[in-house]
Amino acid sequence: MTLDASATRAELGAPRPSVPSLRSFNWSWLGVAPFFLFTLLFLIGPVLYLVTGAFQNAEGAFTFDNMIALGSPNIVASFSLSIRLSILSALMGAVAGLLLGHAVILGGLPSWVRNAFTTFSGVASNFAGVPLAFAFIATLGRLGLVTVLLRDLFGFNLYAAGFDLFSFVGLSLVYLYFQLPLMFLIIAPALDGLKSEWREAAEILGATRRQYWQMVGLPVLAPTILGCFLLLFANAFGTLATVYALMGSGFDVVPIVLFQQIRGNVLYNPNLGYALALGMVVIMGASNTLYLILRNRAERWQK
Repeated sequence: MTLDASATRAELGAPRPSVPSLRSFNWSWLGVAPFFLFTLLFLIGPVLYLVTGAFQNAEGAFTFDNMIALGSPNIVASFSLSIRLSILSALMGAVAGLLLGHAVILGGLPSWVRNAFTTFSGVASNFAGVPLAFAFIATLGRLGLVTVLLRDLFGFNLYAAGFDLFSFVGLSLVYLYFQLPLMFLIIAPALDGLKSEWREAAEILGATRRQYWQMVGLPVLAPTILGCFLLLFANAFGTLATVYALMGSGFDVVPIVLFQQIRGNVLYNPNLGYALALGMVVIMGASNTLYLILRNRAERWQK
């Protein structure tokens, strides 16, 4: 007598072929779908558009002229100015943020002090643009509140002493307003990761406070500090609204030159603007990639 195939499989205990069902689908993918859609529309898509436009002329034909134009003296000078400004503001923010983090987290201050600084930093790190420029003009401008108080109450003329808010150093000081709190937020977990056992072991071996930081603390924090510096550099490099509101269109950092090429009435060359934007993407991408590498290296000490 012949047995049918399904009966034979059932008797022999063979597994039945799986049938796709809705229960086998991982519905968690729906939760991350908006992220992938957002990334595609507002990150990958625009970058591909910039790459395409950077290698086209006004008629849409392929050309290398826009990339070659990036080597012109005025554009090289604008990249140099942006890089120097970003380095200075990132350096100031990294040093000041590290000192602030050490005082708040490792200085034995009450917990409410850390909570207050963390809350303020979360707001201040995102405060930029025209409101920030206006706040500094109203505070440290030639007729700003602090400037007038120093002149009238203490007889000290801030601008006669050499300070100028509308200068390279003055703009770096404005950048410090959002660079310092961002540094504090990023370095705080790394400072928390310094184990008390390391300090105790160093003290048992006779190390001084300075020797502990020189041989243990700073080497452990070094990848995080360098990574934070790179992140602050990228944060400052792409800033447009703050510098435009404070310095005007004559301060030729790369974002302003790019804005002039895309939206200007005189210097109008959108494809050159795309090439400038592509150069910014490359610099910021390299900076963020190095930051991720250093962050992964620093996380090994916190495991």
